[in-house]
Amino acid sequence: MRLRNNRVAVIAGVVLSIATSVTASADGALRVCADPNNLPFSNGAEAGFENKLAAMVARHLGEQISYIWWAQRRGFIRNTLKAGRCDVVMGVPAGYDLVETTRPYYRSTYVFVARQDRHLDLSSLLDPRLHHLAIGVHLIGDDGNNPPPAQALGDQGIVDNLRGYSIYGDYREANPPARLIEAVENGEIDVAAAWGPLGGYFAQRSPVPLTVTPIRDTERFAPQQFQFAIAMGVRKGDHALRDRLNAFIDEHRSEINALLRSYGVPLVDLAATASGGNQ
Repeated sequence: MRLRNNRVAVIAGVVLSIATSVTASADGALRVCADPNNLPFSNGAEAGFENKLAAMVARHLGEQISYIWWAQRRGFIRNTLKAGRCDVVMGVPAGYDLVETTRPYYRSTYVFVARQDRHLDLSSLLDPRLHHLAIGVHLIGDDGNNPPPAQALGDQGIVDNLRGYSIYGDYREANPPARLIEAVENGEIDVAAAWGPLGGYFAQRSPVPLTVTPIRDTERFAPQQFQFAIAMGVRKGDHALRDRLNAFIDEHRSEINALLRSYGVPLVDLAATASGGNQ
């Protein structure tokens, strides 16, 4: 999944959103905007947890499901949701101001991923060993923006031993974000600082045993955030669909949590969202 400014672009106005929502309901289809090559979130085989979640939503609404597939890069929303080709994005940051968001359905955190046989037991951003270990991070966006762990490490002068892996990667290969975790597997780097759903999923399926540990000691790096609540997004003004999705979330939280755990997603108490807590 991309965060904040890197995940989505722009949306259509109220008139277009209402017209398209009516069409979708008349057709009896839940039209989902998704990336066909972005596990653990989604892929063309509908094997991602957002695909499974969308299927659950469609059953709840009594509708068929259909997809508009588009790589989640710059222009994703412009070419899908804004263009009226689909009606919901299954994962956006809660409160993202360019779409209408539902209540959050999960909250996750950045994690450290390392080989079990290294016995590093890393969890703190303040661990002095980070000054000497080879650390991998995702670079987000076309301009290679730094994610929160990279920013925090840079604030401590930990720069020369950082290795960047584009979250976009080579789209001809399956699941480009997986390259970061594969670098841990093959010993190219000592540890990865990754967004939890990515780290947890690929570590769970690694042929080499890996540890996944939530990153702690983040308070001193405020206002950097290391935990994010995730919601579904619809076009602004499409309150009818938003409310239907909210009802689904409220009624199926236990099933949603079970689905996320089965994909290795590290879950953080959603109560932290309401309190504004970062840890």
